[in-house]
Amino acid sequence: MADRPSHLPPGSLLGKHYVIEGLVRLAEGRMFYLANDNRPDQPTRRCWQCGFDESPRTATACLKCNTPFTDRRFLVSARWWTEGLAPYEAYFAKQLRHPGLAHPWDVFRDERALYSVIPYNGEGLMLDEASPLSNKRLLQVGQRVLGTVAFLRQHGVRLKWLTRANLLIHTDNSVSLFDVDVEEVIEQPVNARYDELASFGEILRRYCNVDADELRDAFLPIEEGEEIDLLAFGRRVESSWLQHGDEMFPPLLGGISDVGLTRQLNEDNWGWVRLSERAKLYVVADGMGGHDSGEVASMLAVQTMCEEARRREEMESPPLDALEAMVEESFQTANNTIKEVADSRGTDMGTTMVCILIVDDRIGFLANVGDSRGYLMRDGALHQISRDHSLVQKMVERGRITAEEARHHPHSNILLRTVGTERDIEIDVFRVELKSGDKILMCSDGLWGEVEDRDMENLMNTYQDPRLASRELVRAAHHGGGKDNVTLVIVEVP
Repeated sequence: MADRPSHLPPGSLLGKHYVIEGLVRLAEGRMFYLANDNRPDQPTRRCWQCGFDESPRTATACLKCNTPFTDRRFLVSARWWTEGLAPYEAYFAKQLRHPGLAHPWDVFRDERALYSVIPYNGEGLMLDEASPLSNKRLLQVGQRVLGTVAFLRQHGVRLKWLTRANLLIHTDNSVSLFDVDVEEVIEQPVNARYDELASFGEILRRYCNVDADELRDAFLPIEEGEEIDLLAFGRRVESSWLQHGDEMFPPLLGGISDVGLTRQLNEDNWGWVRLSERAKLYVVADGMGGHDSGEVASMLAVQTMCEEARRREEMESPPLDALEAMVEESFQTANNTIKEVADSRGTDMGTTMVCILIVDDRIGFLANVGDSRGYLMRDGALHQISRDHSLVQKMVERGRITAEEARHHPHSNILLRTVGTERDIEIDVFRVELKSGDKILMCSDGLWGEVEDRDMENLMNTYQDPRLASRELVRAAHHGGGKDNVTLVIVEVP
């Protein structure tokens, strides 16, 4: 895997037609820029209506089709991982048109990357959309994307997978596929591929509300590979629309994960699940160990924690003490599962994890290992509940350094306790009495390491909707440096 190239600064000349205005977003394997076609260094200009590029720079209209020239803006995606570049160029050469495709106007390479260019009219990326979406919007996205994938298959285009970076959001909230990862292009229709549907099933499940558990469960078979037929997937979405499309939930949740500005891979993970009528579980994990290790550890942590807690809670309706024990036991199961997988692979994978089980909207059991944090926001003030298991935290407790010095200490990344690196770890569990209007914030160190607690507090007070607050907290982490993956979950007590 090639390293991410340094980004193009504003004013950089790109290809034959473009000037970079600025870098607007990073994703795994992608950089997104805004650009325009104001290139006075070129003697001629391109007509985007007919493709003629021999009109003089001074001309006011195309010499071939007489379309008036106006300055245009573009969204440019740059990808540098060489795998898949040739299939994408073959896909571009087909010049396919579909309402669900943001078809590139231009595709070209230089020594740094392959660039895909579309006209820019205020569109956004699903990367900036925090969970959850409304059931209606989520199912609209599902129908649009599945219809587009079916169209691509009919025209011989097989995708490798789908990510949030491939979903372009238009100003009317409709969605189209953009800069897709293409597996192959052939001259006849192609068959189903597990990865593309499973990855899209994971996206849909991610955007389900915690209370939309029936809808979430409808997407799980696709994500887990039990059902890879496109028509069956489509029927499942249509059936879910009839059952759940009109269900509405109050704006009490926000969840988002972002690769940050310097890392190439996102090793964080998060999840939420309704265990019963009275209990809901929320989890954030920050993986360690590099490619094929850190992201596996965090995924296993969240998945095992949620599945084990759901299994245990469904067995009975236990008292609060038993629920607290269930949190610790499920956490321990996740820890030991990761340790077993690490031993079988011969890796040193691990993760931090913080979770909270909220019972009857009045009691929270928050558990953590490592330095992923849990906060309580009450009456506009943010307080840390969890305790970091790190060397610098130990130094703060012993009075050797201040909390502010700990943030910038050269050993701030040394953890004394992590999930999955040894069996039967010690887990901190905190019981929190909750009241209406409280908010729980759980996050990886990619957030709190870049944004001061008082600034997180200010943003959460400014943006009352947890989804909006989640997005703004990620932006603040970017402004702070974005040196790590950023993941957070916000839960408001109704």
